[in-house]
Amino acid sequence: MKRKDRIYQFIIEKTTLNETNQSTDTKTFTTEQVAKELDLIRSNVSKELNQLVRENKLTKLSGRPVRYCRYVGDQEPKKEVITSPLSAGKRRIHSGLEHTEKPQGPTGTNDVFEHMIGNSSSMRNQIEQAKAAILYPPRGLNTLVIGPTGSGKTYFANAMFQFAQNQNVIKKTDQLTTFNCADYSHNPELLMSHLFGYVKGAFTGADEDKDGLIQEADNGMLFLDEVHRLPPEGQEMIFYFMDHGTYSKLGETSKTHHANVRLVCATTEDPESSLLKTFVRRIPITIQLPAFNKRSPKERIELLKALLGIEAKRTHKQITLTEDVVQSLLGSVTYGNVGQLKSNIQLVCARGFLNSISNEDEIMITVDDLPPNIKDGLVHLAANRHDSGEISKLLEPYMTIRPDSDTHVLTNRNDSYELPYNLYEIIGDKATLLRQQGLDQEHINHFITTDINLHLKTFSTDEDDKRSESKLAEIVNQDIIDFTKETQVKIEKVLNYKFRDNFLYAMSLHISSFIKRIQSGKPMRTMSQDLVAMVKEYPAEMKVSQQIKSQLEDRYNVPIPESESYYLAILLVSLKVAPTTGKVGIVVAAHGSSTATSMVQVVSQLLSDNTIQSFDMPLDMDPKVAYKDIVECVKRADEGNGVLLLVDMGSLSTFASKITKETHIPVQTIDMVTTSMVLEAARKTSFIETDLSAIYSELREFRGYSRVNASSTRKPKLADTTSKADSSVQPKAIVAICSTGEGTAKKIQSLLDQLLVENLIDDIKIIPISLVNMNTHIKSLQKEYRIIATTGVTHPDIQVPFMSLKNLLEGGGEQFIDKVLERNFISVFDSHQDVKLTKEVCAQYLDEFYTFINPHKITNVLWQYVNQLQTDTHKKFSEPFKINLIMHIAGAIERSLTNGEISATDKELKQIKDSKWYSAVRSVNDKYLRQIRIELSPEEVYYIVKLLETWQAKDETANTKQLNS
Repeated sequence: MKRKDRIYQFIIEKTTLNETNQSTDTKTFTTEQVAKELDLIRSNVSKELNQLVRENKLTKLSGRPVRYCRYVGDQEPKKEVITSPLSAGKRRIHSGLEHTEKPQGPTGTNDVFEHMIGNSSSMRNQIEQAKAAILYPPRGLNTLVIGPTGSGKTYFANAMFQFAQNQNVIKKTDQLTTFNCADYSHNPELLMSHLFGYVKGAFTGADEDKDGLIQEADNGMLFLDEVHRLPPEGQEMIFYFMDHGTYSKLGETSKTHHANVRLVCATTEDPESSLLKTFVRRIPITIQLPAFNKRSPKERIELLKALLGIEAKRTHKQITLTEDVVQSLLGSVTYGNVGQLKSNIQLVCARGFLNSISNEDEIMITVDDLPPNIKDGLVHLAANRHDSGEISKLLEPYMTIRPDSDTHVLTNRNDSYELPYNLYEIIGDKATLLRQQGLDQEHINHFITTDINLHLKTFSTDEDDKRSESKLAEIVNQDIIDFTKETQVKIEKVLNYKFRDNFLYAMSLHISSFIKRIQSGKPMRTMSQDLVAMVKEYPAEMKVSQQIKSQLEDRYNVPIPESESYYLAILLVSLKVAPTTGKVGIVVAAHGSSTATSMVQVVSQLLSDNTIQSFDMPLDMDPKVAYKDIVECVKRADEGNGVLLLVDMGSLSTFASKITKETHIPVQTIDMVTTSMVLEAARKTSFIETDLSAIYSELREFRGYSRVNASSTRKPKLADTTSKADSSVQPKAIVAICSTGEGTAKKIQSLLDQLLVENLIDDIKIIPISLVNMNTHIKSLQKEYRIIATTGVTHPDIQVPFMSLKNLLEGGGEQFIDKVLERNFISVFDSHQDVKLTKEVCAQYLDEFYTFINPHKITNVLWQYVNQLQTDTHKKFSEPFKINLIMHIAGAIERSLTNGEISATDKELKQIKDSKWYSAVRSVNDKYLRQIRIELSPEEVYYIVKLLETWQAKDETANTKQLNS
């Protein structure tokens, strides 16, 4: 007879005997009693008793010690019980009277566990235990979640918390508070201060009373991750709180506080050996999560699809994998379970995204695209014939995951395998930056692939260096790792400074990458002038990098080009531990949900600078609230030498003086921030020892990075093509024309400024003007400037090169600058060509030139707007003018969203009402813009009407000329 059956038979026999004797005191049994009676080991008995509870053969009673009795269904003993995990919270026995209690909150569709993979198989018991822990009256049961690294303990705790909120056990306003015990495992006093808070004067630096995480989690849930890292003193603090529900802050002697906290702990270790027995006894529910390879083949494939679905949503592309790739990914999980699978998927998708960056719809991944460590997963999987065979039966030749696939993956802010940024945006932005530097696609792929490996290394959170190094060895040859370790010790002595913790990873990957490239015979990187100039500032690092180059040539018997010395020097500088004081701080603040964060993340990855603060200002945020948060960002960024505040527009550009007055921290603001601007600011604050004013002055003149062409020939500056007499007369200008002189015109200005810098032209000014009173503006400008070209929504009556806004946005900027350089004043670009206009083109323009409107949602609305305006007024707009009008209205909408202002006098606003266009514009505004909840100001209506009047006047003039001819 099996041990479980023997235990069950013993309880049934004893219960029947006691019922015959009409005894009720001995119908229940403790684990100790059963073990003693049957002469079995107590831990084995406990395991079998709990299994019998899960099989609904026994009932588990609350209290200490835990008691068990025969399962009797609705005829429950007159005590508070859990008949089974699923029945918890549905029935309560109180004072001998039985009554049914309704479940707390909604069920069914709000059950987050319904979507958890394995909910009906490998995770079924765990989910039932979790529900029981949450629903058990009156305040739930403390829980211990056990599982290997990456098995989903943090994810499971988040699911428990969301389930509790959906069941109205925890209010929607309460939070899941997370505490990683490993952070303070060797400092019990600091641990106590974080968990329980402290009072003023409790220790040096305690200048005021502070609540701890226990108080923060009151009426909510506290998740103690890596609880086995708690020292014995910390465990005692926690189990005292579990027993009494009260605690004292550090430094208090008599006062106590009360908190109602549901406690979920997690560990990778055996709790019997890593935790105090007194601590474990106070946690009634233990949930064991399965390792990835212990799950069924079907579940493993479902997990893979769910994680791929996340990446498809992020890229907005469908992801297609061959069967070999799927098997390689499943077989690549050797130590990190679901977490490792997630990291590997991110790596593969990032590389696939880079390789298919020109494909707007699909990322195609074949086995040839896989890095060696993941490709080896195919071999690992094949070693287990049973698993390999079962998985093959479930797979098709291709697996396609679409962005709109329903993955039901729970958002988890505390997932250590989740990147805190959108990697695909970083790849796209960096590819653009490198392309502007003149690199071809092959070199771009080389650079970014190294970065991807750095971003996605799954060993970044490992607990000891040996394990980390072994994971690195799966990607990089061990000999290179050994060389890097030897080199680090030597060059730290020579340079007399320390490197960052990621030196081993960054340098090993860098060396491995270019050694492999040399051995494969592929061309090496070329040096830009910027790179050469930068390295001149670091002669010591350059000297060391040349020594490293020589050592590598001797070690691997390969010739290494001189360019690698420059790249190695910059890498050494980037990996240097940044000074803790004296550096100019940087804060980036911009409107939108992730605008500032995205820019900072790109720069942080390019320059390894994690000190830059970012603030994203939602469109509906009160500027007063934003101001307070930015003040905190400035305080965090300040290292004693002032702070640069880089902003995009609006109220953000007005904060500097007020912040300086309030905090006494010198702050300088630069608006119209771009990623290139943040990159340059970070470079200057890291590499150049100077003060805030000097950096501010230099950045005010910054217009982007120059591009060095491969050919030795270079276009001459415009000044080179003019006589000395001409160059001494008036400064030259290009006029950009839009309806208001704001918005689109400034974007044109930014675009042309970049093109001028790239063509090494520094003596031409771009001037945006309004279409209203355009001729007067131009005449005024001609007194001060020599206007050499114009561009924008209309062609003014001035004999210089002109390019329409449409042609400029379609990539004609280079051609336009060429015409300016050639001084070809005869050739004028035609802005009235009958070009086929599509909604896709409009969406592309809107996406490129506006930040806060969604082009995919608004294009149809604006298209209908313009067509309705034609119908109502019996007019026919040319294709270029349609684009101009749509761009202008989009600018008006964006200004409305960002509280941007344009001005018009009361007289102008009154006169415009007499225009034939006024009522038509008001009508289409009401019909189409209100459906997207946009109300344009009278000033915006004024400029739309003036744009239409100008178009009509030019159209009528053109028609008259045509008739006369």
